[in-house]
Amino acid sequence: MTKKTDKIFTEYSFPKDFLWGASTSGHQVEGGNFDQWTVYELDNASELAQTAPDRLRWMPDWMEFKDQAETPENYVAGKGVDHYRRYGEDFRILKKLNLNSFRFGIEWSRVEPDQGVWDKKEFDHYHNYIAELKKLGIEPIINLWHWTQPVWFEEMGGFSRSSNIECFVRFARKIAEEFGDDITYVLTINEPNVYSTLSYVAGEWPPQQKNPIKFGLTYYNLAKAHNRAYEAMKSVKPHLLVGPATQYGNALPKRPGHWLDTRVAKFANYFWNWWWTDRIRKHVDFIGFNYYFTDYWQGFKRDNPSNPHNDLGWYMEPAGISDVLVNAWMRYRKPIMVTENGVADANDKYRQWWLEETMHALMVARKAGVNLIGYMHWSLLDNFEWKYGWWPKFGLIKVDRERDMKRIVRPSAIWWSKFLKNIKHS
Repeated sequence: MTKKTDKIFTEYSFPKDFLWGASTSGHQVEGGNFDQWTVYELDNASELAQTAPDRLRWMPDWMEFKDQAETPENYVAGKGVDHYRRYGEDFRILKKLNLNSFRFGIEWSRVEPDQGVWDKKEFDHYHNYIAELKKLGIEPIINLWHWTQPVWFEEMGGFSRSSNIECFVRFARKIAEEFGDDITYVLTINEPNVYSTLSYVAGEWPPQQKNPIKFGLTYYNLAKAHNRAYEAMKSVKPHLLVGPATQYGNALPKRPGHWLDTRVAKFANYFWNWWWTDRIRKHVDFIGFNYYFTDYWQGFKRDNPSNPHNDLGWYMEPAGISDVLVNAWMRYRKPIMVTENGVADANDKYRQWWLEETMHALMVARKAGVNLIGYMHWSLLDNFEWKYGWWPKFGLIKVDRERDMKRIVRPSAIWWSKFLKNIKHS
């Protein structure tokens, strides 16, 4: 790895204005949110704890997190990691890590707790939040929707009903009016493929429905919501650069050249990666995507190697992001921002390796001609990880929730900060 790192320093470079950053989402870190996920957590925490062995013991490292996974408190976001109050401290650490940008969510349920009612106090909070970032020279990147929405919107049927899209468009327009003079980049929809699948096919996430028709409607309506939000925001502040934060995977045939494996992998890439983005391609200033998975397909079965795996049991192939970058660039010819990329790794065994492999892959893609404008690592902080709760640890910064939310920078983050300090600029 040392040789590869030395090669990165000496043979490749990034533009001076390249966006190096980290990501969070409001519900996962802020604390004190009340949205449809809050309702789901409080209703289901006990059941999730009781069923944890049946759901999770297949994971290779089950015994390491068993005790926490079987505790109801694990499944409630509650106080989060108190980022709502401690954001200044977190931003100063971000700056010390040599990062120059930060992706975060403005929680819709905070600023519009009741339909058509805006909360000035919450807008003031986010104004101060953005001002603190700018004071430190950190580029704010706003994300509008990261799976959470006001309870009133959920009760209307959420994005499964096309008539509800106007509510999201109104929210997007309001954000442009409030913050447009202080920002450049806006992400609209986070991982519509993941949300639609887990909410309406698997039925694991709110509203916990196994309804393929609502899956299709929701997936399509999220594309319509993006397009209309794009038009609304650009009409208010034309300078804004607006894109999505969808999830892309790297599907490959298990047996290269095998006719069935190749066709299944090609279909998987189209359905998961391109179908949704094709429907917004005329309404993007850049392509934003999250990458975590390379998957190998043998026939109709996903057949990944068992190792290396992260704490969630996910097979890890960080270098696969270069294929995704090249394919996205060839398909859309738009600037690209990696809006999430990271690893669940409580003991920090793999994160430096993941970052090294990823940095090399980014430069391979740039050398192939990809117009890559930024990379946001997931996550800045340990956070609440949805249906898994608190035990998965994605943070560059460890948060000790038992010791007054103490922040501890992980060794892998220190390594990355040194890398960023020494990298050449083109």
